[in-house]
Amino acid sequence: MVAVVGCKDDLLDTTPQDKIDAQTFFNTATDLEVYTNGFYEMLPTTEVYTDDANSDNLVPLIVSDRAKGARILPVARGTGGWNWANLRSINFFLANYEKCPDQAAKLKFGGIARFFRAHFYYDKLKTFGDVPIYDKVLTADDPDLYKARDPRKAVVNFILADLDYAIANIPKEVKLNNITRYTALILKARLCLFEGTFRKYHGLGDADAMLTLAAAAADELITSNAYRLFNTGGANVAYRELFARINQDATETILARDFNPTFGKNTINYGMTSPTFGAYGIPKDFVNSYLLKTGARFTDLSNYATAQYYEEMQNRDPRLTQTVAGPDFAAYGETVREPVNMSITTTGYRIIKALSTRDQWASSSSYFDLILFRYAEALLVYAEAKAELGTLTQADLDKSINKLRERVAMPFLNLTAANATPDPYLLAMYPNVNSGPNRGVILEIRRERRIELFNEGLRWDDLMRWKEGKKMEKPLVGIYFPALGAYDFNNDGKADVFLHNGNATGAPAGTSSIVNVSQKKLTNNTFGNFDPLKGTAMKFDEEKDYLYPIPVEDINLNPKIIQNPNWK
Repeated sequence: MVAVVGCKDDLLDTTPQDKIDAQTFFNTATDLEVYTNGFYEMLPTTEVYTDDANSDNLVPLIVSDRAKGARILPVARGTGGWNWANLRSINFFLANYEKCPDQAAKLKFGGIARFFRAHFYYDKLKTFGDVPIYDKVLTADDPDLYKARDPRKAVVNFILADLDYAIANIPKEVKLNNITRYTALILKARLCLFEGTFRKYHGLGDADAMLTLAAAAADELITSNAYRLFNTGGANVAYRELFARINQDATETILARDFNPTFGKNTINYGMTSPTFGAYGIPKDFVNSYLLKTGARFTDLSNYATAQYYEEMQNRDPRLTQTVAGPDFAAYGETVREPVNMSITTTGYRIIKALSTRDQWASSSSYFDLILFRYAEALLVYAEAKAELGTLTQADLDKSINKLRERVAMPFLNLTAANATPDPYLLAMYPNVNSGPNRGVILEIRRERRIELFNEGLRWDDLMRWKEGKKMEKPLVGIYFPALGAYDFNNDGKADVFLHNGNATGAPAGTSSIVNVSQKKLTNNTFGNFDPLKGTAMKFDEEKDYLYPIPVEDINLNPKIIQNPNWK
């Protein structure tokens, strides 16, 4: 049973008021705009920049149940994501908006409402797979309150119909904080890539049709020339600048959430800079994934696993030190090198992507805009869909992946070379990857995707659609240290970090970060990698963890709702 029944005292009892509103509202373009403006609260907020902490991209102070594989079956109706209140609001609009005589307004705002319904159902599809489709406002006596779940392919078709309507009817406008035709296109590309690869790697069939739609939607956005990559500052600055700046613009950003110091702040930067809240650490396997500046693979070096911090940060893809605090890291907008601080990162690798000005580092002090959709994703979707289809050409790479590499002055990805020598490091990371002739380039596109879209809330979904959930069981360790003692992180002849096991008396004067390894554990006690999860059981159950469970009370109230496999 859906949550509408579970909270009918709140929702269904308001129906008479809804009918009164419908009689006096929905008569003008302004009415339609005002109503649909309320839908924007359904969009994600700060979780876009924190959800990676529930994946293998970030290790927080407190590891989530999802990351550990310790999710439990929810009991209360309407919990665990099985909630439908937002859908009712959208369907109420769609049931009444056509009374407005303004045809242009009906097309535009009807398209926007359908975008939000598509967005709602895309989230439900990723979470639960099969879900009941509702395209109307339910009443207390409606038999569809107790309907069964619709098959995921029917759900996908329903989402696509809404997105196609939105694409056809929302004007071709570039608006930073509003849903436009381009927002619908990028969501369609995201949906179709997710579903195409999910079907392919989970053996559900009909994958190519979805991948073809993904490539086409991404290509339409690319060839529209409405957006381009943000390049201000050049290769060593632009990527960091894109996320850290206070105000977004519509160069690359398709949709952003507007924050402002006077009417809206969040805790994003506090989570990156507080030793007791977040303290997110980036794992070494992610740092290892960045190529050398020459385009060669860092993991082909004989000492890649034991390279010390300063050495491993040299001559790498410039996005590395625009994502991870490098040897010369300074706060955004400042020039003085920031002291090394191991207390604010679980792995020693400190996140700086989307770390804005210092005045935003305190609790609930961040006010920079958050990116929800951006043009770079379209380039990645296009390349991956074409590669999975087996139709990728070098020209396709040059108009997609190589545009991203060009922004950071990295050598271009070569299709023939990538397929001739697939990266064994990535192959071990993604053992289920396509075994065909495009295996090598698919791995490289996955590398590019993880690096480019790091900490933008897409990593868990990627692992799920690639059927690589077991990646969550692989070690999430940090910086390597060959022994206890002092370390110079920026090669200036002065100690920045001192490791000890209970006696810090040997720490050189001025050392900014003194670490007791009995508290911040190493893999081998007195040497090795920081190991924040040492002693924590990490598991992923291939038989159930790709989908979420449905609450017990919802199933008890509606026997037609069948639980997802192996959730008990």
